[in-house]
Amino acid sequence: MTNPDQPLRRILVVDDEPSVRDVIARAFQRDGFTVTVAADGAEALERLDQQPFDLIVVDVWMPRMTGLELLSRIKGRPGAPRAIMTTGDNTPATVMAAVREQAFWYIPKPFRTEELLRLARRVLSSTSTASPIEVVSATPNWVELLVPCEHEAAFRVYDFLIQLEAELPLETREKVGHAFRELLLNAVEWGGELDPSRRVRISFLRAKRVLVYRIDDPGQGFKFEDLAPASFGGSHHDFGEHAPGLAAAGGRSGGLGILMTHALVDELIYNEKRNEVVFMKYLD
Repeated sequence: MTNPDQPLRRILVVDDEPSVRDVIARAFQRDGFTVTVAADGAEALERLDQQPFDLIVVDVWMPRMTGLELLSRIKGRPGAPRAIMTTGDNTPATVMAAVREQAFWYIPKPFRTEELLRLARRVLSSTSTASPIEVVSATPNWVELLVPCEHEAAFRVYDFLIQLEAELPLETREKVGHAFRELLLNAVEWGGELDPSRRVRISFLRAKRVLVYRIDDPGQGFKFEDLAPASFGGSHHDFGEHAPGLAAAGGRSGGLGILMTHALVDELIYNEKRNEVVFMKYLD
């Protein structure tokens, strides 16, 4: 239902499958958005030259011009709209190409329209002014990113990287995901002090028998003995819609995250200052 207090938002839906394009467009229209459609990247570029949009929902693989090519063409434009990339191709190369071309978020097909609408509202309401996530390496076996120290960038990079583990058993995927998000949030909150001008370096290495994550934050490190015993009584949060407010409200604890992570992975190694951590999960 349309919210009369919310201004009308303009969305461009780009997909070469008419049925998919129409379903997405109708869902946004029912939710009170002004919707324009395009069948490929070339047509979308024409629409963008004609009028401004607040958001693009764009498929990756299309004739004439792909979604990735479209984002490459517009990412340097002043006032370029944020983009949600949709695709059934969640290979590491495609996921990292979406990050490199500055897709704001990524949603794999098939998805429910309610899920897409919820994500679109979140993207449109974002007030982030941080620099884009930077891709340092994007090979199938070595992904490396520089991530601004803010909650939203952490949520986004988590969603991107979790796609790289889609073929793993569910239990392994969940354990690795929980460990990664706790250590990433610790790095952003404690090491980066939620300063979006500072960045965390993240590496994801995939070998035949092991997954390796390395997180290097810009902080001064910490000592385990300095973690207050009371801090272990907090509760960790997930990446839901209310997560960004929890750190400011005192709802997170670095100590709890460390304890949880030890139980979820096979190896957890800190450097001397403890502003860099590596964890490993064996696949055999």
